[in-house]
Amino acid sequence: MPSAATGRSRPTKHLFVTGGVASSLGKGLTASSLGRLLTLRGLRVTMQKLDPYLNVDPGTMNPFQHGEVFVTDDGAETDLDIGHYERFLDTDLHGSANVTTGQVYSNVIAKERRGEYLGDTVQVIPHITNEIKDRIRGMAVDTEVDVVITEVGRRHRVAAVPGGRPADPARDRPRELLLPARLAAALHRPVRRAEDQADAALGGRAALHRHPARRDRVPLRPADHDGLKHKISMMCDVDRDAVVSAVDAASIYDIPKVLHSEGLDAYVVRRLDLPFRDVDWGAWDELLRRVHRPAHDVTIALVGKYIDLPDAYLSVTEALRHGGFGNDAKVRIRWVKSDDCETPEGAKRELDGVDGVLIPGGFGVRGIEGKLGAVRHARENGVPLLGICLGLQCMVIEAARDLAGIPGAGSAEFDATTADPVVATMADQLDVVAGERDMGGTMRLGLYPADLAEDSIVRDLYGESKVSERHRHRYEVNNTYRDRLEEAGLRFSGLSPDGRLVEYVELPRDRHPFFVGTQAHPEFRSRPTRPHPLFTGLIAAAIGYAGEHGRGRAPGAVTAS
Repeated sequence: MPSAATGRSRPTKHLFVTGGVASSLGKGLTASSLGRLLTLRGLRVTMQKLDPYLNVDPGTMNPFQHGEVFVTDDGAETDLDIGHYERFLDTDLHGSANVTTGQVYSNVIAKERRGEYLGDTVQVIPHITNEIKDRIRGMAVDTEVDVVITEVGRRHRVAAVPGGRPADPARDRPRELLLPARLAAALHRPVRRAEDQADAALGGRAALHRHPARRDRVPLRPADHDGLKHKISMMCDVDRDAVVSAVDAASIYDIPKVLHSEGLDAYVVRRLDLPFRDVDWGAWDELLRRVHRPAHDVTIALVGKYIDLPDAYLSVTEALRHGGFGNDAKVRIRWVKSDDCETPEGAKRELDGVDGVLIPGGFGVRGIEGKLGAVRHARENGVPLLGICLGLQCMVIEAARDLAGIPGAGSAEFDATTADPVVATMADQLDVVAGERDMGGTMRLGLYPADLAEDSIVRDLYGESKVSERHRHRYEVNNTYRDRLEEAGLRFSGLSPDGRLVEYVELPRDRHPFFVGTQAHPEFRSRPTRPHPLFTGLIAAAIGYAGEHGRGRAPGAVTAS
């Protein structure tokens, strides 16, 4: 297929990123940053994550188990690393970018039930391994890409034999997993002694000796000792310049520069025989200027119930930072436990001094009254507020209780017998809630359109009348109450094209500077170099609010020329 850099037809190359010792220490960011470097060299790159768990997807997992569930345009519920890939590559990935052991086995078993194996005894090898290969190769079938980067989740074992030893295709029949590709392996470990880093690398190398694909590159965290690099090079059988230091960076958006300074991208280009072109840093350098030398400084309160695990709100926090980049502002996030905002006194205490409030999505009744308290505080005190998914529903409930005079207003999600369910179960979700249909993968998922009202805040922010956003919900604003809520001042500024589903709500500007909610998850479509309009709008309002209260100028701020 033609290369973006040369226009010549070239075979797609596959690059694998593996990791040892511990999870959540940087494989995804390393892979994403490498992907960004290759795109800045004019190459077309796509990415994929292989996850070891038997869940079909993370959609039914508790956020404390897995972190955020990232939703793609086509409605797939995926690993949070897919969000890193999209943000760094500035692209929209398909659900096929995330492969789980559960998906692989489910698909193979479904094929067996349909008789597609023609009477074969279905086994790990070749049937499971063939399914994995098909998923990896499929990333380059319908798209013109030069490189597919596949991240392999920690301790990825794709099979287990009931009653027997684990069956690892990479060990039992490694040639089943061979692709015309090179293997780049990333080992990550926080260390106190250089010797520990070497031990980690050697352990990972020993595991890869059981696989016929060769390790070509070893990024390490940290590895700034030349003697240690030499030792790892010798013991892992890689070139000396193939061992790079992936040192800690002040921002995740610094990582491409860190890896480039170590020569990672140049090495990959040479080893994969890719067309060489210099890195075009133009837009990325301006991004880093805004990251490190912003003109403004604001604090946004994120009010949620999973704040002990920030990864549960990963895309939200990154989108807030992107909104800051779009306004040349540093965004400081104040993590606020929703339960602490139940009372007016608690909300005032927790939200004192913030320049904006964000109510993110979530499920379940715990923490709801605190979110309502945060909404009330922001509305009554003119603090800019953005509500996302459940956040919009909380804004509607609070407006119903305190503006429309419906004190019993609530949601059917939290109380099926509530007298005034201003938030109701969607008609096509009633059987799921009743337990008559599978829960996994059955929400309103993926990209859906909305029509925006004239002279509304959201239409001004988007700059267009029709928009599409990703969704993940089972509940909606109850249309029975729409007239009463509008009479009380709440504006339904965005609806589904048929007018039946509320997508956006707001208060008019003459009543509040920025009181906006969306049923969607706009954070999934925000990019560091293309911030989402709702987040740029929130941060712009926060800058104005901060200025009115004598704050908001960043210390030592500079203005871009």
